[in-house]
Amino acid sequence: MRSSFVPAACLVALLSLAGVAGAQDQSPSSGKPSGEAPGRLNSSNISESKLDATATAVKNVSSVKDDYEQRIARAPQADKERVAKEGTEALAKAVTDSGLSVAEYSAILEVAQDDPVVRDKILQRLK
Repeated sequence: MRSSFVPAACLVALLSLAGVAGAQDQSPSSGKPSGEAPGRLNSSNISESKLDATATAVKNVSSVKDDYEQRIARAPQADKERVAKEGTEALAKAVTDSGLSVAEYSAILEVAQDDPVVRDKILQRLK
């Protein structure tokens, strides 16, 4: 039971981090109208490949988050803000390296937070 709690807690924590990292996603979307924004996702229109990429991104983001939490804790007070900014950029890169934009990642995690089917599909990939 605990093993499934940890990834679920990780998803919730990463969702909040994704919001922070979202500020780094300054690239314009594919020019689609806002009605087709990633926030309109639901369990029926998230592809298996997007779920695979999301699980990969969750793993990558978790690793980067752990690394930068330690770096920030060890950094002298004068460097903490710079290290935190580097961490935010590294979080965004961890997501985009998995093949998703930060906006897509955030939207999929938002769906997963409310939709147990999507959440379970991601958790299965995290095992």
